[in-house]
Amino acid sequence: MKLGFIGCGNMANAMMGGIIRNGIVKADEIIAADVSPEALERAQKNLGVHTTRDNSEAARQAETVVLSVKPQYYEEVIRSIADTAGDGKLIITIAPGKTLAWLGKTFGGPVHIIRTMPNTPAMVGAGITAVCPNEFVTKAESDRALKILSGFGIAELIPENLMDAVVSVSSSSPAYVFIMIEAMADAAVADGMPRRQAYTFAAQAVMGSAKMVLETGKHPAELKDMVCSPAGTTIEAVRVLEEKGFRSSIMDAMKACTQKAKGL
Repeated sequence: MKLGFIGCGNMANAMMGGIIRNGIVKADEIIAADVSPEALERAQKNLGVHTTRDNSEAARQAETVVLSVKPQYYEEVIRSIADTAGDGKLIITIAPGKTLAWLGKTFGGPVHIIRTMPNTPAMVGAGITAVCPNEFVTKAESDRALKILSGFGIAELIPENLMDAVVSVSSSSPAYVFIMIEAMADAAVADGMPRRQAYTFAAQAVMGSAKMVLETGKHPAELKDMVCSPAGTTIEAVRVLEEKGFRSSIMDAMKACTQKAKGL
């Protein structure tokens, strides 16, 4: 097997789905392990991957192993695969707070580890993943990981000291955006728009705005100014947002998120 997943939850399914759809790794070259028979049945039925309830089997068979379990289970899972992890395997982790130093110590040897942090838009092929290899990872292995992780969005190399910031700016931030979309839709409903249509208008506006930032290369402030006509409706809305502390509340929330990530 080329690729193994230990943990078969929503993120793992999103990652596997994108990797398969984009032809990076074929379904019959992926093996997924989980303690839940239901999770394995869903992955096998929807994606066509091989499945097992044995973590060590998935680790033995795969060249690259993704640890896609919650952070509190990492130590237990690592113990179950430590004997096979040093056999030329590449280990990819997706847990916040689990540093390369902690991972290396827990594995107990010179294991090739790449620490990453994806986000839930991977479910629709629009994720972004931060990537940080340890000192044992070769250039070829790093390139392999970037190719795999690009199967469900964008993947970028970053230094490890920025990983906690990544948690707040991309991993957790979809939740902030969903709250904003919900609030925008609620306001439109209050003004008479049907709710389903309100969600469509709000979500499309957010998606289009993000695309403008990515594709025009213009500073977000410049794009904001383009919408704010003198004495117009938009600048009045911006005035109220600033009055209510919109910008500072986002920054404060992200700072709290980063601090929480540091403590995991």
